[in-house]
Amino acid sequence: MSQTVVQDRDAAQTDTKLDVELRKVFKVFNGETAVRGIDLTIRQGEFFSILGPSGCGKTTTLRLIAGFEKPTGGEVLIRGKSMVNVPPYQRPVNTVFQSYALFNHMTVWDNVAFGLRLKKCSKSELQERVGAALQLVKMEAFARRFPAQLSGGQQQRVALARALVNRPTVVLLDEPLGALDLKLRKEMQVELSNLHQELGVTFVMVTHDQEEALSLSDRIAVMNGGRIEQIGSPSEIYEHPQTPFVADFIGDTNLFQGRVGSIYGSTLQVITPKGLEILVKSQQAWADLPSQSKDVVVSVRPEKIHIGASESGESINCYEGTLKHVMYLGTHVHCVVELRSGDSLTVLQPNQSHRLPELHSVVQVYWSAADCLALPV
Repeated sequence: MSQTVVQDRDAAQTDTKLDVELRKVFKVFNGETAVRGIDLTIRQGEFFSILGPSGCGKTTTLRLIAGFEKPTGGEVLIRGKSMVNVPPYQRPVNTVFQSYALFNHMTVWDNVAFGLRLKKCSKSELQERVGAALQLVKMEAFARRFPAQLSGGQQQRVALARALVNRPTVVLLDEPLGALDLKLRKEMQVELSNLHQELGVTFVMVTHDQEEALSLSDRIAVMNGGRIEQIGSPSEIYEHPQTPFVADFIGDTNLFQGRVGSIYGSTLQVITPKGLEILVKSQQAWADLPSQSKDVVVSVRPEKIHIGASESGESINCYEGTLKHVMYLGTHVHCVVELRSGDSLTVLQPNQSHRLPELHSVVQVYWSAADCLALPV
């Protein structure tokens, strides 16, 4: 099994104030541990995403921040204040659910005003704040309509306005775009990003959609089996995954099980059970490099692999195979190559020649030693 690695050094080194902290948080349901000792820090004004497959504990983590669940162990803090025994309605957070949770018998205006009325705001303040919130999400023209008269995207905007009208410290987003069709989802991603930049409020989003997390987030926590595998910026998570799970879950990658043969400075020679010899130029410090005979997984992204004769004429990471599948994607061509070793390799080539490679032809594939990673098993 891979060793869980958590990288959150930037958060530890920054002087920026924190809006949310989770310290060694556990959550157990009927003897099953859903969240396993999470340490997490979220900065003020940050768009932070918790990403992972179904059942990994990401929604439970969000509910622990919101107060809908109590931790079995550990502590949740918001703006440095412990939330132990603080009920959800007294926490400076508001949640936007995937289902929107709008009141169907109330107008858009009344849905947004609901929380302020519970707080017994004055009529003038209520009018001002509801109007401002609806204007912010461009829904002021729909104030007198009911949720059933709105599209999914419009309902999403109303749910956001209802969360923002209370001026929370943190807005929690639980799969906020999951119920939308693809085109509207893309549009709402842009709007959500613009809204976050305009408000400067801390957003914490739970999603299983990698592209959504990569495009919207300042930082991402990737969860697996109730633990955080890695925390980092979108580029760090994609370009420098620290475990095989993160490499495989974020985007597409080719994984080769192997063992470190020789070490030349910062370059590792990895030998797979089928006899492939792969050279990996590591950016890790010498002390962190896998030792000889250590089991590793080599990850190489499809877009880093080239098809054709190596321009340099070198034989580093250059293999012969048969083109088994070609798919035209417009800007790119997706290929599957079966190597002589029997390994199957996915390759993503930019569409530059407007000429597709011939199916079942014998080709060479190659990549740079600096374009692959050796990850601990």
